[in-house]
Amino acid sequence: MTRLVLDVDTGIDDTLALCYLLASPEAELMGVVGTYGNVTARDSVRNNRAVLRLFGHGHIPVMLGCEAPSWADLFEVDEGCARFHGSNGLGNVDPTDYLPDGIAIGADAAGHDDDPAASARTSVAAFRGTLTKSVGGERVAIDATAESAALADAAAASREGEGVRFIVDAVRRYGRDVTVVATGPLTDVDAAIRLAPDIVPSLKLVIMGGSLTQEGNCYDLICETNIFQDPEAANRVFRSGADVTMIGLDVTHQCLMTRADADLWRATGTPCGAFLADMVRFYINANEASDPIFLAGSPLHDPLAAAVALDPTLVGLFDVNMMTETATGNGHGFRGRTIGDPTRLREPRKTSHVALTVDAPRFTATFRDRIAGLCAA
Repeated sequence: MTRLVLDVDTGIDDTLALCYLLASPEAELMGVVGTYGNVTARDSVRNNRAVLRLFGHGHIPVMLGCEAPSWADLFEVDEGCARFHGSNGLGNVDPTDYLPDGIAIGADAAGHDDDPAASARTSVAAFRGTLTKSVGGERVAIDATAESAALADAAAASREGEGVRFIVDAVRRYGRDVTVVATGPLTDVDAAIRLAPDIVPSLKLVIMGGSLTQEGNCYDLICETNIFQDPEAANRVFRSGADVTMIGLDVTHQCLMTRADADLWRATGTPCGAFLADMVRFYINANEASDPIFLAGSPLHDPLAAAVALDPTLVGLFDVNMMTETATGNGHGFRGRTIGDPTRLREPRKTSHVALTVDAPRFTATFRDRIAGLCAA
């Protein structure tokens, strides 16, 4: 068994990663932390709870992570994320519609209720002057008094909140016998390291993010979206000395999900199969519309990271000390770019391992069949 903590900004491929772990008999999923990115952190928590209930795993704890990047006070979902994941992160499909009658979301087995951030709300009175809001990784200055209603409903990030503490406690208890899988921005992991620097030597981390040899997937075609959301956090994580396996666009663009996969899941005749098939139809359509390269299938970004956490032999790794550029301009590079760290180029110990090759046929077949088995069960 592989112990795992999953940290997700629960959009469509994050949901597929979660389902892959539920379908994998060798995975012991200790808890799921919801953060911002494809959706708000609170929507991520709601999505996680709903999906776990639908698939019969409502006993797994779901916790709230950071609600905004480390450099911002607030977060707003940008148009690009909504275009690929829908307004709710799940392709505008509601998993509660597929639940059998009599099963509600409500409180989970750990006692968390439907308002995942009730304890993390911050009074508007705490905000003075100008705040910084992240919109797709871009800085937007706002007047606190001008958006009082929004601030009351979407408080600043809780950087030492429940999800961050859960990561710290898991690593302190199990060390390298637990793997943290982060498929969204690295704000939660960074916050955990800053809260408890003692976990660094024991932290075993697999991330979906970055790109070393390929174009990015942001509008600049240099950066990858998860890293671009919080480059400062990603840079601190890479340079912390923690063991990081980076599953980036170099390999995820080689692993594709097709309409035939979705048809197989629907053919199970179960509510779970119907939910996933309906959800991924949105994702497949969005990818096909964005780039002709995805007419062959849609990339399985986050599921590949989850799979590598269970089976590292799926990928070939290049060991290098990584960094993330945090500023744009002459002498700085490009904010959000993931690249080798020149200050640690000659250090013998390499703390980052970047996937550059992947056994795509083996992974995609395993992914398709495991998800089909989960739906059928």
